[in-house]
Amino acid sequence: MTAESAQDPVQWPVPPQGGWTVDDLFTLPDLPPHTELIDGSLVFVSAQRIFHADAIDMLMSGLRRTAPPEVKVKREMTVVLDSRNGPEPDISVVRAEAVKSRAQTYFKVADVLLAIEVVSPDSEARDRNTKPQKYAAAGIPHFWLVEMAGQDDRPTVQVYERGEATGTYVLTGIHHDHVKLSVPFDIDIDLTAIDEL
Repeated sequence: MTAESAQDPVQWPVPPQGGWTVDDLFTLPDLPPHTELIDGSLVFVSAQRIFHADAIDMLMSGLRRTAPPEVKVKREMTVVLDSRNGPEPDISVVRAEAVKSRAQTYFKVADVLLAIEVVSPDSEARDRNTKPQKYAAAGIPHFWLVEMAGQDDRPTVQVYERGEATGTYVLTGIHHDHVKLSVPFDIDIDLTAIDEL
């Protein structure tokens, strides 16, 4: 079902009673790229800043450089948290066996070891609050929040780990120029490398 106005020939999907499900997310025709499902609502992504693309590229490169063979680093893939939530982290580190084919469109939450969100002006509340809470509740053990900071507009990476007792994330570090960690694997990323992109 869609709604259409006389002034706007675009046909927008009208949600069913109770909201959309992840099955709808994967089968509705003509959804814009990178549409997410949050609490049964479709969320459309607006145009992104260069910072967003550059930060993703830099982090992807850094993570892939040190990733062991048992994990894969993927960008902008839906992660099915439950029947009403299918967010799309900017970067996901997943178990290698979760990558089954090039036609694949999503990962199961149990296969995600690290979710990364690069904050955008249109998604600040979702990136800082909604998504981390949902990722932690669904059991993703590691989360990074990346923001443009300082006069040089370089990324600041806030690193979180999920506490098993609480099921919530705890901040374990804030990194401005360099990320060097041992979890979920040995990671060494020069954040100033964004200047070269």
